[in-house]
Order: sequence, then structure tokens, then C-alpha cells
Amino acid sequence: MNLRRLWAIVLKELRQMRRDRITLAMIVGIPVMQLVLFGYAINLNLRHLQAGIADQAGTSASRALLMDMAATGVITPILRVDTPEQLMTALRRGQVSLGIVIPADFERRRFEGREAVQVLVDGSDTVVQSAAVQLAQVPLDTRPLRNDRPLRDGAAGTGAQISVVAFYNPERRSAVNIVPGLIGIILTMTMVMFTAVAIVRERERGNMELLIATPLSSSELMVGKVLPYAAIGLVQTTLVLLLGMWLFQVPVRGSVFDVYLAAVLLIAANLSMGLLISTRAQSQFQAMQMTMFVFLPSILLSGFMFPFAGMPRVVQWVAEILPLTHFLRLVRGIMLRGARWWELWPEVLALLAFIVVMMTLAILRFRKRLD
Repeated sequence: MNLRRLWAIVLKELRQMRRDRITLAMIVGIPVMQLVLFGYAINLNLRHLQAGIADQAGTSASRALLMDMAATGVITPILRVDTPEQLMTALRRGQVSLGIVIPADFERRRFEGREAVQVLVDGSDTVVQSAAVQLAQVPLDTRPLRNDRPLRDGAAGTGAQISVVAFYNPERRSAVNIVPGLIGIILTMTMVMFTAVAIVRERERGNMELLIATPLSSSELMVGKVLPYAAIGLVQTTLVLLLGMWLFQVPVRGSVFDVYLAAVLLIAANLSMGLLISTRAQSQFQAMQMTMFVFLPSILLSGFMFPFAGMPRVVQWVAEILPLTHFLRLVRGIMLRGARWWELWPEVLALLAFIVVMMTLAILRFRKRLD
């Protein structure tokens, strides 16, 4: 082995990487991104869960209890309603993660040592269930009865009077939470990657010359490219749904049509993003490298692996840009809570806006030229 020739090859590779901006960005960007995401954005200790309050007692003691619960930092009350039924509607729509019900006879229940408060939890997220248990440890007022008789064992002050009731996944099975999210993860990984190399592959194989000679417009070519992959995405959605119900008994409490509607929105969002990447990449390898910059934040910040409520507010703003974040809220709301798509209209509008922006940018950037 000639060391001089070996060193020449090493220098050649280093110079080539220096000219390849995408590879250089991967070398520096991936470690920095992972360090920031795992060290700063990922937090398993949930705080400031959005909560709804139904205080039917309206007494000074009930208000003091709510202040004590808020002081734990676990919840942030954002909604006040009159009845538990309204809280359940808010839970189903995903407006709140948990609800606190204080009945009208709160004082009597508290003094008698009975269940005085209920915490209603969206159990479709098992991490939220675990965080909500902390609220059951908030002590109630331990004043004795008016005739100065002490409270019986297990009464006020022990936390036994606050019960946590989990809906939609009372068994706390992780598969119920993971399988709907896997639909989004698989569609994001495959759809973005497939379309990211679509235009680049035509250029590398020499087919772009044939397409340039056709009367196809840029929009016709771009849409025609994504339609076959959209069908593939629906096949993947069906496969995950069937296997999830068969192997893990994952329920579909909502409409199957709504599930497919949510999947179509995510497929379109990912395909349009992949097309935008393909207009920027110079080779298929570059396109796959750029896909990593999309997939890594999506899987970490969308709420699939780590709880969304535990992230800093700035990171949550970044996560709101990702289509997977809104799809997870949609699909879990439909499959696990039985919500309809119009009840989750903010997520639908967010995905539609993303599709329009990405597709417009991809069409504007694409030119039927070889250079």
C-alpha cells in the first residue's frame, strides 16, 4: 500500500465533502440537533397540563383546593364549565388533557370522608395519567366536623378523597397510544423519502429530457408524481390499522372514514414537503440526507415519543410547524376518544395550510430545465 496515493484519496474525499454543503450540514447539524433536542426539549416531567374545571360547589374551600392543585405546577386551568358532561366533551375534542370535577355537596363529602373530587384524565396518553396521579396527593382541609368529632380513617388529609378516573385507556396499555402514532411515523418516513428523490431520480436517469419535451406543466408533473405515492400511503394506513386491531386490540372508537381523512391530509402534507426537498437536492443521496432533517425533529417533537406538554414553550412553537404533530392529535382523537374530524378542526386547518404552502413553494421552485 502506497501511503502517498492513500493520502491523495483522503484529501480528495475531504475536499469533496467540503464542497457538498448538504453533507457538511449533516456532519455538524445532526449532533447539534440531537444534543439540543434531547438535552433541552425532551422533558418527561409533565407540567402545565391544560385542565378544565367544573366547580359546582363554588365555596371558599373548593377555590382553595383548586389553587393548591394549580400550585403543584401539574395543571394550568384554561377552561371553566358548569357540568362534568361539558368536561367530557372538552376531553373528547382534545381541548384539555384532564378535568377536575367538584360536586355541589363538596363540603358534606369532605367532612364525611367520602370521595369529594374527581380528576377526569385523557387516558389515551399514559404519561398524562401518571402525572395526574400527583393531583390525588393534594391534601384536603382537615377541619373536624362541627360537633368536634374526628374524621374517620382514610378521610381528609390523606389524599383518599380525590380520585383519578382515566378514560379511553383505563388499562394503561402502551400499544393503544403507540399504534395510532405509528401510522403517522410510517407515513412521514416513507412519503417524504419517496417523493424527495422523485424529481432527482428523473434527472439522474436522464428521463428529465423526455419530460421537458412534453406539454406537461410544472403543476401537472408535480401532482402526477405524488398521486401514486398517495395510494401507497393509504395501503400502509390500512395495513397498520388491521395489524393494530388484530395483534394489539387497538380500538377505533371514531369513524374509520375520519381516520382515512386524517391519513390523506398527512400523506398530502408529507408528499408536498418531499417534493420541495427534491427541487433543492442535487442527487438522491442528498435528498435522503435532507429527509433526516425533517424526520428526526418530527419523531422527537410531535408528541409520539415524548410528551408534548413537557417541552419548553419555544420548542412547542417549532413543533406546531410539523404536520406530524397535528396528525397525532387528529388520529388519537378519532381512534381513541371517538371524536369527529370537525371537532378537531384546528388540526385539520393546520394540515391544509401546510399542504398549500409546501405545494406552492415546490411548484414555484421546480423548473423543467436540466440545470
